[in-house]
This record gives sequence, structure tokens and C-alpha cells, in this order.
Amino acid sequence: MLPTTELALLRRVATEQSAGRAPSLVAGVVRDGELRWWAARGTVGGEGDRPGPRTLYRIGSITKSLVAAVVLRLRDEGKLDLNDRLETHVPGTSFGDTTVAHLLAHTSGLTSESPGAWWERSPGGDWAQLSATLGPAEVKHRAGRRFHYSNVGYGVLGELVDRLRGTDWLTAVRDEILRPLEMTHTTDRPTAPHARGYAVHPFADVLLPEPEHDAGAMAPAGQLWSCADDLARWTAFVGGDTGEVLHPDTVAEMREAAVIDDSGPWTAGYGLGLQLAWANGKRLAGHTGSMPGFLACTMIDPATGTGAVTFANATSGVGILSLAADLVAMADDYEPPLPEEWRPAPVDPALLELTGLWHWGPSPFHLRALPEGWLDLAPAGGAGRASRFRPLSHDRWVGLDGYYAGETLTVVRDGAGRPHYLDLATFVFTRTPYDPSAPVPGGVDEAGWLGSEG
Repeated sequence: MLPTTELALLRRVATEQSAGRAPSLVAGVVRDGELRWWAARGTVGGEGDRPGPRTLYRIGSITKSLVAAVVLRLRDEGKLDLNDRLETHVPGTSFGDTTVAHLLAHTSGLTSESPGAWWERSPGGDWAQLSATLGPAEVKHRAGRRFHYSNVGYGVLGELVDRLRGTDWLTAVRDEILRPLEMTHTTDRPTAPHARGYAVHPFADVLLPEPEHDAGAMAPAGQLWSCADDLARWTAFVGGDTGEVLHPDTVAEMREAAVIDDSGPWTAGYGLGLQLAWANGKRLAGHTGSMPGFLACTMIDPATGTGAVTFANATSGVGILSLAADLVAMADDYEPPLPEEWRPAPVDPALLELTGLWHWGPSPFHLRALPEGWLDLAPAGGAGRASRFRPLSHDRWVGLDGYYAGETLTVVRDGAGRPHYLDLATFVFTRTPYDPSAPVPGGVDEAGWLGSEG
């Protein structure tokens, strides 16, 4: 990036490392699917041993997003439905009525932590041992009632993957996510070079090593280690550069807000395995991670394709999410991505007769033809209900976003085969306002439009 941009980014990283008293901090900016800039402050391991873009840090709950991607692959393969009750795939629990979607979005109502010793600092047992502790009392809320972050829920999803794949969750993540995305350094336990995790004393500049272990059945909630190079590829994946791992539409579905975090201002939410944050005027998607001795974050703005990764080997003290959000905003402010050049694109000639002005009642809308047979319907004044539509069959499209997401748009033709009106979820759009020749709901007054109040 430009020297002025790099200096500004470096100063932000250096300030966070110093103010947060992190033994080490690594951060990078992601663009076009690659780590375009990175910086490191502090040391790891021996005296003067500085971290680099392939130094491993624990990424904690970012693990959940990779597990969620495997679950969505199972859905896309038809092996499960997100509305399936857990009992269908993992029978015998006391919370079998919760759905796969509830577990993915932290709306299952399950307890946040596994009963017993805190799993993040204690070696974990197997699924049978975990399941035996999850009685009715561990269901804290009605499923779907509210966002309640549940590490236990992702332990459960790990078991679901085990049963549907016939292998452990880690093997599934490696085979289906890490290897195809060439995230070759990401692992479940530390390998050289890696940072050592520390707690920093709140009132003195001294360190206490934090433990590291296998979390057992809770591992899908936060076991993995990764580095800036690998997490940059995952960040691009979340932004839509999905390769052959998932269809971009599925990842876009993961980024949709399934629930708002109602514990504070409405600036955060959760999708299907992804955290959502509103920061610096941007809608970001990704995930934070924390384990004893470590903090990590990956966030991307899908609108610009700019993302950031951040790592620290400290239990607390570093604003890991705000740092990532600031790096994204600064990169876009200092070096805004240019829009793609406009070029003529082939459009089905049959769509041209559909384009132009339509009216919902007295409100004017414009219908535009897009490549690949898509349509775009938007208010002529700019504000209001707008959606894009993908073709289903002859004269039928399905809404992709906005108010009409999932709804069907149908072109109804007259006896001569010309477009007469549009039927969209019972809304009738006509070429002229309240066209009396169309089946406008409620009919049109026979007197027509009046020049004065009648």
C-alpha cells in the first residue's frame, strides 16, 4: 500500500500494542483475497523473537465459523435442513427440540459454558461426558427467544458433524475447509513458530503463562490456532471469495443477521456462525476469538472487499475488534477501492420490453434488466422497497434481497403476449398508476382520477 497509508496503519497497530500492553500483536489488511499489508509489534518466545505473518496464535471462537461452514455444506448437500430438530441427528439430549439454525445463531437458549470446571482452562472429556452434564437446567431460555452466546452449542454442532460425516469435526474442517482454501498452517495444537499465551498483570508489567490443552468435546467452540496468512484467506472467504468450498449465496446467507445482540446498543448481531458488527459506518462480518492468553479477530466489509486480521498473545487489554474495524476503515479511507469499469453487458432482448416505468398504486418504480436474466426493481425516487430478482422459469423471478427476498415476481401478459402487469407477493405493478384494466386489489373507482376533491 502507499507509504502514507502504511504509516497510518502501523501507528494504529503500535498504539494498540503499547496501550493494551500486549506482549505481541500482529495485524494485517486483506484485499483481493490476499494479505496486502501486515505489521507486528512486540516479541514472542525468546528475547527479540518477533512474530511474522505465519506465527501461530490461538484464534478461539473463530473456530466456530469454520465449523459452521461444514454444517452449511451438509445443508447444501441435502444431508440436513437448518430447521431440523437436533433430535433428528443427535438423539437423546434434553434439548432435542432446538434446531440446527438455533445452534448456529446462538438462539438455542443453551447455557453459555459447559458445567464443571471452566473448559477454556481445563482439559475436556468426550461427547458422552459432556452430554451427561447437559440436563434440562442447562437450557436457560426458550429457543429462538434471544441471542445468548453458547460455547456449548458449538460443542453440540461438532457432535452433529461427527455423526453426519462419520468422522471427527476436526478432520471435516481440515478436509473440507482448510485444505481447499490452502490454509496449510492452521492446526488444533501449537506448532513452531507460535506465540506463547500470557496474562498481563493489571498493576505491573509482568507476565503469567496461560495453559493450553485439548478441549475435547468443547473443542469446536475454540480449539484452533492460525496465522495472518491463513486467516487472510478465510477473511476473503467470508467476504464472498469462496472458491469451491461453498456457493457465494450460502456465505451471503451466513452473513445475514439472524439475531440482534440486545445486550447493548444495536450495533452487533449474529448470522449463521458469523458475528456482525456496525462500526465506522460499515457493516462488517467475521468473528472474534479469545482463549486464555490470546485474542484474535477477522472482519471484512463485503461492500468494499476490504478486511482485517488481528492477533495478540494476551488474555485481555487489547481492543481486538475495534482495531480490526479501524484498519478496514482506514484502508478504505486512505486508498478507496475503485469501482469496476462500466462495460456493455449482454442482456436477453426479451427482457427489454419489461424494463422502464411501473407503478405500485401511485408510486413509480423502475425495472432494469441485469446480466444473466436478473431484474432490479427500485423506487424511482430512490428510497423505499428495492430488490433484485433471479429467474426461476419463463416470466417468473425470485427476490434475492430487500423487502421482496424469497418472494416471486410474475409477469402477466395480455392476449397479444405483451406485458400487462407484474404480480409481486399480491402487489400489482402497472404501467400507469392504478391501471383499471389490471386486477388492482380493491378495484379502481369508475370515475377515475379527479381534477379536484370529489
